[in-house]
Amino acid sequence: MTTYIILGILAVLVIWFISAFNGFITLRNRAKEAWADIEVQLKRRYDLIPNLVNTVKGYATHESQAFEKVSQARSQAMQAGTPAEKGAAENALSGTLKSLFAISEAYPELKANTNFLELQRELSDTENKIQAARRFYNGQVRDLNTKAERFPSNIVAAIFHFVKMDFFDLGNNDAAQNPVQVSF
Repeated sequence: MTTYIILGILAVLVIWFISAFNGFITLRNRAKEAWADIEVQLKRRYDLIPNLVNTVKGYATHESQAFEKVSQARSQAMQAGTPAEKGAAENALSGTLKSLFAISEAYPELKANTNFLELQRELSDTENKIQAARRFYNGQVRDLNTKAERFPSNIVAAIFHFVKMDFFDLGNNDAAQNPVQVSF
């Protein structure tokens, strides 16, 4: 009888252990998938920016310093690797985009250009998709990190080296708190 009780307890522990391990795998893969969604939307944003810059350049050729800053910020954002680096780079890019849209305010014929208006709409749509993907990613990371910290699943996390992931945080600066304005 004692043998059956011990085997039963071991079976329950093995089943729990397997379940906890599989839960970590699921959470980690969901977080990676969510990060991939963010990267897809960021790439879409990066692809829109040169078109937007070229459209504005056609009207405001003497604003070369602003165009250079936008291009430089875009390049840095594309090269950032970790969520923390991406967040900082995206802050800088958002700030430079604001300056680009401020330049366009001085050119009424640019604001009426259908190509410029379409690019604005696309950028606004992309910004909304980035925000939604960021929320989803951060939710997945929260779930993974919580499970990695809670007892007794933290034992499984330590044994199999499931590490906490970083949130995609845009920080507390002005560019992060105020979205890029794309409507006039």
